[in-house]
Amino acid sequence: MARLPYPEPETLPQQCQEILDALPDLNIFHMLAHAETALAPSLELGGTILSRLELDPVSRELVILLVAKLSEADYEWVQHVGIAEAIGIPGESVAAIERADFDSPALDERSRALLRFTEQATTDPRVSNETFANLRALFSPREIVETLMVIGYYLMLARVMTVLDIELDEAIGSRVIREAEHRQQP
Repeated sequence: MARLPYPEPETLPQQCQEILDALPDLNIFHMLAHAETALAPSLELGGTILSRLELDPVSRELVILLVAKLSEADYEWVQHVGIAEAIGIPGESVAAIERADFDSPALDERSRALLRFTEQATTDPRVSNETFANLRALFSPREIVETLMVIGYYLMLARVMTVLDIELDEAIGSRVIREAEHRQQP
């Protein structure tokens, strides 16, 4: 059971109710609604991360999965394994992340560099020069900064999930991506 009750939609401001009505019915979104004035901006950032980055979707999901694993955020893991499957990430790659086996033949050179960077950036305040150089050789400056933004955003969500003991929802796969893309269209 969650450590805080989920807000009753009818008790929320109209804008929050409208936002929740437009989203998949997931516990994380309901819990975030407690932060009434931060709900829309945080979801807008999340939508941008899911639909408008130069960082490719496979790389984005590998980063999110590793952040979820390192943060012990089962909720995030379950939801993003579903997304990973929906966008074609092989199960062997997901299993390698779950084992923290970044030398797995299921991962290509680009994924290995990205995951080593993500691991260090998630668990330490700095990454090693070697790790950064390996990433820099394969990713643009924009992709590197976007990777750091993905890490930070999903660490924030992971802490909401773990500290508040949000109950797991059934994975909805790429539906959340499609809805984020739809919300980001002008």
